[in-house]
Amino acid sequence: MDNTLYLECNAGISGDMMVAALIDVGADETVLQNVLDSIPVGSFRVEISRVKKAGIDCCDFHVILDQENHDHDMNYLHGNAHTEHHHASHTQDMKQEHHHASHTQDGAHEHHHGANMSYILDILEKTNMTARAREIARHIFEIIAKAEALAHGTSVDMVHFHEVGAVDSIVDIVATAVCLDNLEVKQVIVPKLCEGVGTVRCQHGILPIPVPAVANIIKEYKIPLEITGINGEFVTPTGVAIVAAIQTSSYLPERFTIKKLGLGAGKRTYERPSILRAMMIEAVDTPKEESYENDIYKLESNIDDCSGEVLGYTMERLFEAGARDVHYHPVFMKKNRPGWQLNVICEGSRLEQLEQIIFHETTTIGIRRVRLERSVLERTIRDVQTMYGKAAVKVCTLLDGTKRYYPEYESVAAISREKHISYQEVYMKVCEVCTGGAYEED
Repeated sequence: MDNTLYLECNAGISGDMMVAALIDVGADETVLQNVLDSIPVGSFRVEISRVKKAGIDCCDFHVILDQENHDHDMNYLHGNAHTEHHHASHTQDMKQEHHHASHTQDGAHEHHHGANMSYILDILEKTNMTARAREIARHIFEIIAKAEALAHGTSVDMVHFHEVGAVDSIVDIVATAVCLDNLEVKQVIVPKLCEGVGTVRCQHGILPIPVPAVANIIKEYKIPLEITGINGEFVTPTGVAIVAAIQTSSYLPERFTIKKLGLGAGKRTYERPSILRAMMIEAVDTPKEESYENDIYKLESNIDDCSGEVLGYTMERLFEAGARDVHYHPVFMKKNRPGWQLNVICEGSRLEQLEQIIFHETTTIGIRRVRLERSVLERTIRDVQTMYGKAAVKVCTLLDGTKRYYPEYESVAAISREKHISYQEVYMKVCEVCTGGAYEED
């Protein structure tokens, strides 16, 4: 697993916890600050510091706004205040090593609450970030918008983000995307999210935990959830949307080493310390006698109530997500109903992602998973120079050393289109050159 991030969410997850953990893991603070300085919203500053949570040293990421923020008053937040609210300051034990960055943009937007999706996308487009970071941020906001639309019985276009659209959450999401991009994270493993119980005060009043948007996202993306029984909101809409946008698996490798470790502190004080632990990990190969490096998996499901268009689209999505092969064949199911059996061949690292696509796109309610042993010939891809141009060829070596050559379809097809020559003619010419040994060695 290259650049694999493991998030241990035993105390839930929020946007500021995520940013702090990624900074502690090693995200470049200078790169982050340069992007934050370009966000075209109102006046704010960020504070990155060290704090103690249950005696453990953690990184804290704090977005400081001009306006009062109720979030740090625990009685108010959890619906226990019945009189006019007076802001209570948030205490962080043994806070030290502060460094501040102020931010004010001329001509910044005047209103942040009630921001809709077009407003958010406009902000992202004007922010000086990489294309990958912008796409991650956009995906997070789209997940939140869809969940809020479902909760309120409206369309995504009509959703107003309220707290999520405020400056601090915009900054948290942009910062998360920038840090993930800076760390070049490719895989993200989140085994579970731990959530509390009780109520929390939101824009629309006092709501049960998990709040509707969080519950909708967990349901839609099938994120494993553990209810701790501890009073408090551990998982915020921003936090769960981040997980939904970036998670590639909920399963850790059997053995792994930790390359980098980061601890992100939350602002709230609960019975369980508000800490998000992030680790950059590397899988450790199993001993040779236990190795399954040539194993591959088959996902199989019988479907009798999906149209051909749905199945065709599902196949496209599965291939785009890294499936080795996808095919259907007709079957007769219970009550003699004609149907289709979907088969997907993939590596173990792709299982969760591909199963999620199958459940999301089709009507199936169950998928059979089988690990298959296989024998694999040694193979390499070589370039062959022919009279028509260069073509890619797969060279396979048998146990006795004999080589076989298989011209790659896309390469041959490209030559055929360009030269207006039949596919078969080009294919035979490439094979002829290969048998003469005229391919490029590494």
